[in-house]
Amino acid sequence: MAKSLSHTRYMCKYHIVFIPKYRRKIIYNQLRKDIQKYIRDLCKWKGVEIIAGHMMPDHIHILVEIPPRISISSFMGYLKGKSAMMIFNHHANLKYKFGNKNFWAEGYYVSTVGLNEATIRKYIREQENEDMIKDKLTKKEYENPFKGTLV
Repeated sequence: MAKSLSHTRYMCKYHIVFIPKYRRKIIYNQLRKDIQKYIRDLCKWKGVEIIAGHMMPDHIHILVEIPPRISISSFMGYLKGKSAMMIFNHHANLKYKFGNKNFWAEGYYVSTVGLNEATIRKYIREQENEDMIKDKLTKKEYENPFKGTLV
C-alpha cells in the first residue's frame, strides 16, 4: 500500500544486507537482541518502516520502506554509524576487537522492491478519479450567484 507525504505518494521499499567488519560471526545472544533494538529505534526515529528483518551470525537482512526525502545512502550512513556508536557505548569490550568504533564493514548491498504492472495500472486509474474529485471540490466560481455578473 502506498504511503503519503503532503504532496507525494510513495512505495520506496529496499532490501538491504550489511555485515560486521571482517565478516566476524559476532551477532549472537545478547548482542543480537541489542542490535535489533538499536536498528528498530533508529528506523523509528527517521520514520523508516521495517517490513521484515533477519539477523544471521555474520550479516543482517532488512526490508524497509524509506520516505523519498531520505536517500538510501544517507540512511545507511546514519544506520550503520549510529548503531556502531550505540553498540560500543553498551559493549565497551568490543572497542578492543574492532578499534576506532568501526563495527560494520564498508558498503552494503541494496536492491529495490518493485511493483507489478497491475498495481501501476490501478494507481493510474485511481489517480484520474482523485483528480476529477479534487477539481469538482476546488472549482472557483467565476459568476457572482447573487448579481449574475463576473466576480
